[in-house]
Amino acid sequence: MPDFNHRSLEEEMMDDFSLGNEIIDPIMDELEVVNRLLGGYNVFFDAFQKLGLNDGMTISDWGCGGGDSLRVIAKWARKRNLKIRLIGIDATESAIRYARAKSKDFPEISYILTDVMSEQLISNQFDIVISSLFTHHFADESWIKLIQKMADCAAEYVVINDLHRHWFAYHSIGILTSVFSKSEMVKHDSKLSVLRSFKRKDLEKLLEKGGFINFSIKWMWAFRWQVCIKTEKIKNQTEDE
Repeated sequence: MPDFNHRSLEEEMMDDFSLGNEIIDPIMDELEVVNRLLGGYNVFFDAFQKLGLNDGMTISDWGCGGGDSLRVIAKWARKRNLKIRLIGIDATESAIRYARAKSKDFPEISYILTDVMSEQLISNQFDIVISSLFTHHFADESWIKLIQKMADCAAEYVVINDLHRHWFAYHSIGILTSVFSKSEMVKHDSKLSVLRSFKRKDLEKLLEKGGFINFSIKWMWAFRWQVCIKTEKIKNQTEDE
């Protein structure tokens, strides 16, 4: 029986930055379907409505993978006549290549191939920094450093969209991927992602240890955490499930 009390430290197969497009492309296709079916993008829409977006803002998606979140956000912004700039960051060359090919009809989206901890990413470079199903790839101490870097590079907010470590989420994603996925990597990593993810107390402890005092944590379907951090540190506001 998996241990849901503590975060798993086992690495996912997707953590290999050298994976080629013959492996990455079908995986990116499947992950986009999963996000759409399970309402993963709603975490961002809900956050943006609360925070308020203005024309001219720049939003950067760290660990953007195939860029599916950015394309969905671009469509969402277009429907609202919002003129925003979207920049995806990822260290996997094949993922960036896939993302660029898929984003040809989105001139507002661009991509940078670099490690998220790179000095290429500088203070206040973006208005908002977001991530989707990315931060659970980092062990606790590295997670803190990552979020501090995201906050430094975001002039206004950081929005984290990640998984809730829960037995129901673990078994549900196992059933879902066993039915529709053709990838053994997706079947393996999807369940492991849940085990590497967070309970509310994990997030609270990590954020407080990282020096953040103005943040909110909100549970959303399907077993997602929405973490919003205002980069000006003022006050802790934690929403209950």
